[in-house]
Amino acid sequence: MTYTPRSDFLHVMQSRGFLADCTDMQALDDTLLKPGQSAYIGFDATAKSLHVGSLIQIMMLRWFQQTGHNPITLMGGGTTKVGDPSFRADERPLLDAAAIDDNIAGIKRVFSSYIDYDNGAQMLNNAEWLDGLNYLDFLRDIGRHFSINRMLSFESVKSRLDREQSLSFLEFNYMILQAYDFMELHRRYGCILQMGGSDQWGNIVNGIDLTRRVIDGEVYGLTSPLLTTSDGKKMGKSQSGAVWLNPDMLSPYEFWQFWRNTTDADVGRFLKLYTELPLDECDRLGALEGSEINEAKARLASEVTTLLHGAEAAAAAAQTARDVFEKGGVGDDLPTLTLSADDVADGVSIVQLIVKSGLAGSGKEAKRLIAEGGAKMNDEQVTNAGTMISADAFSQPIKLSAGKKRHALVQVG
Repeated sequence: MTYTPRSDFLHVMQSRGFLADCTDMQALDDTLLKPGQSAYIGFDATAKSLHVGSLIQIMMLRWFQQTGHNPITLMGGGTTKVGDPSFRADERPLLDAAAIDDNIAGIKRVFSSYIDYDNGAQMLNNAEWLDGLNYLDFLRDIGRHFSINRMLSFESVKSRLDREQSLSFLEFNYMILQAYDFMELHRRYGCILQMGGSDQWGNIVNGIDLTRRVIDGEVYGLTSPLLTTSDGKKMGKSQSGAVWLNPDMLSPYEFWQFWRNTTDADVGRFLKLYTELPLDECDRLGALEGSEINEAKARLASEVTTLLHGAEAAAAAAQTARDVFEKGGVGDDLPTLTLSADDVADGVSIVQLIVKSGLAGSGKEAKRLIAEGGAKMNDEQVTNAGTMISADAFSQPIKLSAGKKRHALVQVG
């Protein structure tokens, strides 16, 4: 049975493809008809930046605010010390408090691009209530509400045990702590909704049950689908690694280029999820074929980059792409490898340059790229893996290419 939402937020979630599951859509819809509701998504601080895989959740929080409500971005200063085992094959490496704080500082920079914290939104850290818990009191007051039998039945845990992979007691406590987060956010800030990817469904349901049992609170859960590209790849990864959101870990040009390289079949879907273009425009662009679909990809890249890095950075990235692909130039914002004069004094091999610039992961991979005709230097095909580049050649930046879509500059400075 298809439910037609009345609230603006649920209408956006359903029409743009964000909605996977909801615990009670009718009741949540009724509640969201009243403006000023609070919802949260938690982000553990396992790295100094989030990557594209988290962008769907960030967009959900953005839409929540734009439809008249108050999003909460919850930093996992406490839960990162435990590590979420959901659908992981092994235990996360444990981080100390200093590393976690450093990661949180890096992650916070992204959210201000999407969410207005001067207009009802909040950024909180669950270390505020988790760090001071008394273990015995917590077991007595909170632990008694959890059934081990039920926790073992959740797919995120069951899949790990079915593969006979170890699940530590520390990790097993993660879902209890996440449930406690929801209860505390409802008690302290009136939060009525937890959102997340569909892999968080079991953790979200636990939080709803705990909140109802302990403080008789009426709260809800909503999940988004776990996205893969049409060719089955996980969102957030590219050929060269994670697609980070912080500009000091991935340049705006590289970010723009990631979206420009979207496969034809994903363009319409990604426009709905990652931009704010009207739905009919998303459908029109997604239906383009032949060479015209490239215009839609460039539009997708520019819209997504504008949201994160600003219109000026998006325009510069688009111009760089035109310089590289249309004019054969080098542009101003390509990934750049800077070598010292000593590094090139005796010459340097083309294989080393390709590896150091990030266009290949190893010498073997670089040699295969050359053998297959995919390597170019200054737009001329490289045919000999033994080619040495003399110091004189670096009087100007050297443009390296791997295939038609990946480029880098090498300079001496």
